[in-house]
Amino acid sequence: MIYIYSMKTKSVNISFYILTGIIITVLYLFLAAKPLTKEYHFTPEWKINTTSPETENPDPEQKILHFRLGQTLGYFTENGILTLCRTFPTKASVSDSYFATYSTNAGGTKFFTSTGEQAGTIKEFGFPYFSGNQIFVFLPGGNSFAACSSDGSTKWVYEGTTPLTAFNSKEKFTAAGFADGTIRIFDNETGNDEMAFAPGGSDSSVIFGADISPDGQYIACISGQKQQRFALFHREENHSKCIFHNFLTNEVNYQTIVHFTKDGKRILYNSKDSLGIYDLNKKQNTFIPLESRIISVKETSDLVFLLGKNADIYTVYVIEKTNTLEGKFSFKAETAFINTTEDSLFIGKDSTISKISLTRN
Repeated sequence: MIYIYSMKTKSVNISFYILTGIIITVLYLFLAAKPLTKEYHFTPEWKINTTSPETENPDPEQKILHFRLGQTLGYFTENGILTLCRTFPTKASVSDSYFATYSTNAGGTKFFTSTGEQAGTIKEFGFPYFSGNQIFVFLPGGNSFAACSSDGSTKWVYEGTTPLTAFNSKEKFTAAGFADGTIRIFDNETGNDEMAFAPGGSDSSVIFGADISPDGQYIACISGQKQQRFALFHREENHSKCIFHNFLTNEVNYQTIVHFTKDGKRILYNSKDSLGIYDLNKKQNTFIPLESRIISVKETSDLVFLLGKNADIYTVYVIEKTNTLEGKFSFKAETAFINTTEDSLFIGKDSTISKISLTRN
């Protein structure tokens, strides 16, 4: 009897182990059979020279992008056609919509569309600044600024007494930071001063960088010295509520990048030796070490590109949606820029512009 019982038990155990092994194998194949991580491929497509340019009329179906390299500005298309190229002796401002050249004593400044046609004349006396299709003028003294209509006429003016130290404009709202540590939020259409607050938290108050989310619900900044910090605020009617902050170990004493991504889900900010990324969905803050100061941020559909500068060395950093550094490359130049479309990166270096197409497979 004992012998028969042992054989049955052994048979049951063998069946159990076989069944368990099958289940584990199936689960492993199911869980492990995930596609491999897709890799990005960067393919050079064309290169154009701006020193002896031959301009052409643009194809209406091609997106036109702006560039500025040293004392030269202009526009080009996605397929490598230079549509406008101009040199200027002193100062200039350019966006994908408008450009203007002006002197240090700017007044009655004419400005033009990307096709070179005069769009209007800026009535205010000061330095024009274009952000997309938004037109601003920084008034003499550095304390005030004006918003202009598409013909250059003045829509509204903010007159202040404290130096302006940070400025970022979105479609509907503008965030302005000041040397006294205050941030003001303006309605771009009416000029209403919708909110004013001081982030505080540091021994010396000054705003080094500020931005507002595309929907106007979040404001981010780098503020103060001696316990300088990055702070993120949620807009609640006409008040602000701090929802995240962290002190920076290596402080900056110059204007620095604070940037909401196009989808409004991440904020990028540049401290002295690193890039901070705060993810609103995950409520996580990530740091990526950098060896250069970020001067420009551009986005494709999947990636964020940063242009950094350290002396005469420029570095392009590639940031993935997972908030990781996908890669980087550097080059030596006197002047440089980056621009993007949904699937392409454009790099300007001294007198050349190159296109790099992006694919993932």
